[in-house]
Amino acid sequence: MQTQAILLKGPQDLGLDMLTLTDPGANDLVVDILHSGISTGTEKLFWSGQMPPFPGMGYPLVPGYEAAGEVVEAGANTGYKPGDHVFVPGANCYEGAFGLFGGAALRVVTHKDRVTRIDAGHGAQGALLALAATARHAMAGLNKAVPDLIVGHGVLGRLLARLTVAAGAPAPTVWEIDESRQAGAVGYEVIHPDKDTRRDYQSIYDASGNGALLNDLITRIAKGGEIVLAGFYTQPLQFSFPPAFMKEARFRVAAEWTHADLAATRALVENGALSLDGLITHQSAAANAPDAYRTAFEDAACLKMILNWKDAA
Repeated sequence: MQTQAILLKGPQDLGLDMLTLTDPGANDLVVDILHSGISTGTEKLFWSGQMPPFPGMGYPLVPGYEAAGEVVEAGANTGYKPGDHVFVPGANCYEGAFGLFGGAALRVVTHKDRVTRIDAGHGAQGALLALAATARHAMAGLNKAVPDLIVGHGVLGRLLARLTVAAGAPAPTVWEIDESRQAGAVGYEVIHPDKDTRRDYQSIYDASGNGALLNDLITRIAKGGEIVLAGFYTQPLQFSFPPAFMKEARFRVAAEWTHADLAATRALVENGALSLDGLITHQSAAANAPDAYRTAFEDAACLKMILNWKDAA
């Protein structure tokens, strides 16, 4: 069995290729992908060649961990059936290519425990569940405070803000330096950091991935305040110790989501508590992938690019 897939052969060397899939077993599903998202975080680092050493990385690789599609074959032990719609957080099912992410393909083979049932009515928004679950993971759980300041009004920053409002917490402030990304707030305020005079934030979530902001963020927290690193940082992080000492600053790293986060996020979306509207700004046919990836990574107006696979066969 073969599939068309996005293949990243090296930095900025990306295109649509034909790959052989591993054979499915009794616990596996064969899923035809309808939509896959392009990550402007980790995937951009692989595309640009800036990703630091990371387990399972290497070229050539199939990117994509934000995908939604329809089950076309279901193993005897899966509990799924053809026609079920699922969210697919990537797949490692390719001969001759790394599947570190692996969701950007017309067809994938994946273990039943990797996927999550979703409503077919979500359409392209079904591919956003990974980012929503990432935001939820950063906020939910023991000893975690919701943000009162969020740095960055990209998709992750917007989801963090929406989840905060959905939780009934006070509306957070969001910083954004790019005017094209300052619009679109619902129930919270987006401002340029230069216009913010506060120095008493209890919990600052950085969704920008810009480690150079740490010293400034430290000056913005109240004594004992927390800075949550919710982005992905390619360079070693450093900060001046005396201000952090005076503030008794705390730092927390937010890792990737779990299945519990995904299930909780799906429930929030399905009951209307969390909206995914307005996050997808661009869509492209999978055949135009090279241009789509460049737009996703280089156009600040592109919040989320979705590849459409329906007509790729």
